[in-house]
Amino acid sequence: MSFTCDISFKEKANIFSYEYLKCILFIVKLDDDDYIFTKKLYSKLITTSHILEDFLDFHGAKKNKEWVFYRELSATIRHLALACYSQRHILNRFKFYLFEANRYETFKLEAFDTLKILQESIKLAAPVIIEEALRLKINVPDTGYELSYFPGISSTQQLDHNIDDFNAKNQQRENLTRIASEFLEVVKDFDQLAFYERYDLKKINELVPEQINEVSIRRYEMLIHNIQSSFDSYVVNTRSSSENIMLEQLRSHFSIVFHLLQVAGRLLHFYERHMYDIGFKDVYKNVSVSLSDLIDPDVLLDRAVNYCLFYARKFLSSGKTLASEILNENMETSIIEVGIPMDRGFHSRPSLLVAKIVQHYGGEVKMLVNNDIFDAASVLDIQWAGGKIKKEEVGIVQFKGDLRALTDLKILADVNYGEDHMGKGIPLPKELSYLS
Repeated sequence: MSFTCDISFKEKANIFSYEYLKCILFIVKLDDDDYIFTKKLYSKLITTSHILEDFLDFHGAKKNKEWVFYRELSATIRHLALACYSQRHILNRFKFYLFEANRYETFKLEAFDTLKILQESIKLAAPVIIEEALRLKINVPDTGYELSYFPGISSTQQLDHNIDDFNAKNQQRENLTRIASEFLEVVKDFDQLAFYERYDLKKINELVPEQINEVSIRRYEMLIHNIQSSFDSYVVNTRSSSENIMLEQLRSHFSIVFHLLQVAGRLLHFYERHMYDIGFKDVYKNVSVSLSDLIDPDVLLDRAVNYCLFYARKFLSSGKTLASEILNENMETSIIEVGIPMDRGFHSRPSLLVAKIVQHYGGEVKMLVNNDIFDAASVLDIQWAGGKIKKEEVGIVQFKGDLRALTDLKILADVNYGEDHMGKGIPLPKELSYLS
């Protein structure tokens, strides 16, 4: 089987550019500053620019000084359109998300402004693309697409919600316990990035790409996508229960964080791959400078960090309380009795290990010492309990709550909370490897 044909590179360049340039012409000819690009337009830009970029890459355009800029412009359109597609999706779907009333009015305004900023970047690139095509003697279509070719996705009607299936309650509880726990793990991990405030450009340039980059953000994107996929596959909602409202709220948090991370990932990819100075000179340097003259890299970084990642943390944080509530309502609970750490009691190391086990699963666990109750997820609480244990010469304590955590606490207690009789650490069983 042959994968080649007799059509020349130049002829194929015309073929693979045709629909792409029709989209670009449509944008160039727009005379309505208030027009918001539709998802169909973004989709057409994504597919046509992608196939053109692949065609050019196949023929070595990235290493050809005549064609490299045309190739880079197609990549610019593809990544900006991908970011805009996800951003437009957020705006389209926001009224269907279930969040606390009026809490995110500012977000909606900023989301719209961000879409307009990214859309304007595409509009600035469009006439340059036409100029570059003409320079390369590519046949530019006579006209772009008609406005009616790119209708919006919404209409005045919604289909009836007339499917009301649901899983067996026990299976539903097990799935919710796992999904809520995984979400809480992502929240805890993402909090380490500390997007609690807006950063100035000096700080952003210190963070990107050394600490914050496409790879790190894509990891979180995939984690959230996996959680959302598990939810959609294994959790089925009913229409009327209050529990169902909580599930819809939780899914809303999955969804909006996922799409915010998609936008951030695309913007960071474009910046790192096409704009970040890694020591290029001559042709590549000139191309990068030309792109930066069209698309302001500072604006892309600001939107990636101060919009996408800033609000991703906010939505993760607001979803944390909800996930904890769902987890504690659905997890299997029990109670165990265990001994205390020999010789030294609940000092810092055993207290930390107990708290880390409870935090790992995310469910509520209480430590019971006679008539007093302590939070087993708090190192400080456990050490306070340790003082009571020593004072009252208590030899047995109880842990009550999440069965998964209790199972591991029993394993920890059986090895004297990871210490020898001198208080030195000993290797933990493989079941507790996550504590290392």
